[in-house]
Amino acid sequence: MTTMMKQAEIDPKAFRRALGNFATGVTIITARAPDGTTVGVTASSFNSLSMDPPLILWSSMKTARSCAVFEEATHFAVNILASDQMEMSNHFARQQEDKFAGIEFDEGIGGAPIFPGCAGRFQCEAYEKLDGGDHWIFVGRVVAFDDFGRAPLCFHQGSYAMVFNHPGTLSKPGEDVHPDADQGRMGNHAFFLMLRAVRAYQDRYYPKLETLGLNLIEARILLVLNDLSGLDIEELVVHLHTQIGEARAALSNLGDRDLVMRGDGGYVLTEEGQAKATQCWSLAEAHADETFANFSQDQVDTFTDVLRQLLKQ
Repeated sequence: MTTMMKQAEIDPKAFRRALGNFATGVTIITARAPDGTTVGVTASSFNSLSMDPPLILWSSMKTARSCAVFEEATHFAVNILASDQMEMSNHFARQQEDKFAGIEFDEGIGGAPIFPGCAGRFQCEAYEKLDGGDHWIFVGRVVAFDDFGRAPLCFHQGSYAMVFNHPGTLSKPGEDVHPDADQGRMGNHAFFLMLRAVRAYQDRYYPKLETLGLNLIEARILLVLNDLSGLDIEELVVHLHTQIGEARAALSNLGDRDLVMRGDGGYVLTEEGQAKATQCWSLAEAHADETFANFSQDQVDTFTDVLRQLLKQ
């Protein structure tokens, strides 16, 4: 039963908890004041407002130390964080003397910092400031933007989250298969059934993997090196089941992101790479749990034993 409360009876904590049911993206809003002071704050209040003219909005508590800078700034930038930028979000959410120390950024329009690796960025000129109770609502006119298409970082009920495709939007097992595929030999042959099962499993796994900013080969490299550190590329491809050219390209990408480095004995994970590998394992285990949820543990154990026996042949 839904309980209706009068305005005077609203509990602030309960109100905040109820608002947490609305999942949002995560942004870092930045600006530079006329005196050169630079600020950056983590905010989930960003939203679109108008297409013509192109307007967006966000809000800041009036008592926030950074609010005065946003009131004076001629421009501000909205950096929409990607799913692997959780630490960046936490960093700019904390009070500290210089939030930009050690942080890579470029100077955007009006001096507002813009960050690499984001899902998207909007550079805005100050358009209007509206009174919103204990917040100021800042409206910006977009003068430049970047769309990198990366999976976004989300926030829901006090915790970070990632975007996965809703199961209802995915094809059901067998939907993209010819209607007669389950008839005759192919529909009863273990080999063809395994191929179709693997494809169905991967079709639902790939979108989840993309939220970590990785493709399949990159993720496999992290998982292999997490268990078998120091492999050279010839040893790696044995575990990756891919061509050596694709492995080299993936290693180059991972190296550019400081996730993998070449050691004396072979390739090893950096500290960031270890953290990313842990995320990969968590995602893989969660996907497996979801896939096998309707099977008993005995069935799963038997299936696993069969796979192991097949690998020995």
